[in-house]
Amino acid sequence: MTKVIKGISEFLLIRESENYRDVSVGFVPTMGALHEGHLSLISKSKEENDITVVSIFVNPTQFNDKSDFENYPTTFEEDYKKLNDAEVDYLFMPIYEEIYLDNYKYSITENDLSHDLCGAHRPGHFDGVLTVVMKLLNIVKANYAYFGEKDYQQYLLIKGMVEALFIDTEIVPVKIVRDNDGLALSSRNIRLSEEDRVQALLFPQLLKSNKSCDEIINELEQNGFKVDYIKEIDNRRFGAVTIGGVRLIDNVKK
Repeated sequence: MTKVIKGISEFLLIRESENYRDVSVGFVPTMGALHEGHLSLISKSKEENDITVVSIFVNPTQFNDKSDFENYPTTFEEDYKKLNDAEVDYLFMPIYEEIYLDNYKYSITENDLSHDLCGAHRPGHFDGVLTVVMKLLNIVKANYAYFGEKDYQQYLLIKGMVEALFIDTEIVPVKIVRDNDGLALSSRNIRLSEEDRVQALLFPQLLKSNKSCDEIINELEQNGFKVDYIKEIDNRRFGAVTIGGVRLIDNVKK
């Protein structure tokens, strides 16, 4: 049965126990509202490690939009059942007051890629992401941590942070998991109305097309999307749009 740990001090005791020593530990940090994309990260961790730790912490410092934070889905009972069914060893659920003892006086900042793509449209977002991931990695002390390629910019930034700051955890990317209709799985998808869910399919379809970025932007806007960006970097096409008040991101290799 998956053991739930809420206090950092309790997790540190687990970390120092005999069961945690001389074994390979995999870590999957999440904000909950778990779906098959998260489960693919967990499956990869379980394949490659003796112990798998999953965290659930809805991190307020990475939300530049207060309403987005307030509306972020919370589904603990369903999440716990999925983790227990997947035979995850530990669920770590810290509280804000412990994670941010300093009240966010100290933060991690990256001065290049974090200002492009999502960073250009969500001020402070990646400072919040990098700071909380750094804290969680320092607490869990895993050998490997798993991140989905849907948030490819996030993966690159976390990988770069770990290398730059000599953190002894390897960051492992896991391929995007899509629904049968092609939409990339996201916790935010459950906030889409039935009509917007159908309309959202145009986003990945156009990203994969041979149309130019400008052509894609024009077509999306004509179909009711608010477009933050469609941009190609290093043979990968990135996009972020909003439909029905729900922000979606995606990327495809070109």
